[in-house]
Amino acid sequence: MTTIKSLKLISLLVIPGVITALFSACNGSGSGFSSPQEKLLIEQAINNSIGWAKNKDLDLLYSVIANDTNFLEVHPEGRVVKGIEDFRKAEAFWMNPDFRAVRYEIRDLSITISESGTVAWWFCILDDINEWKGEPANWENTRWTGVMEKRDGRWQIMQQHFSFADE
Repeated sequence: MTTIKSLKLISLLVIPGVITALFSACNGSGSGFSSPQEKLLIEQAINNSIGWAKNKDLDLLYSVIANDTNFLEVHPEGRVVKGIEDFRKAEAFWMNPDFRAVRYEIRDLSITISESGTVAWWFCILDDINEWKGEPANWENTRWTGVMEKRDGRWQIMQQHFSFADE
């Protein structure tokens, strides 16, 4: 009888601890950081994927874009960029002295992190204000969605889609 009471007491103490540990391990942070900290890192990566153009900092751009064939980007006019090699073709435009990034603004940014903590997706409205040969070359009120994966401790854009709302 004493053994049964001891087992019940142990189970009352041990089982809640095990359940708490399991929930803590599955809390969605994936890296030991809290969701607010991860969201800040994701937001910085999103900003870097546009903000790099001000100083034409390709290293900054490629630090947040997935460097593989799975990368996908869809433009408002329907162009689809498949893979990092296709993405790199745009460097001729961006690095041309006739292209100048003026400013950008991201509004209504909403970020969701998966339960595993290794995938995130976002939605926002983007104003990307640029010049080509001194003339406006802007994307204004652009809907921007994307999917990121955390790889080697860094958030990488795997897919992004830009579109304009029909007026």
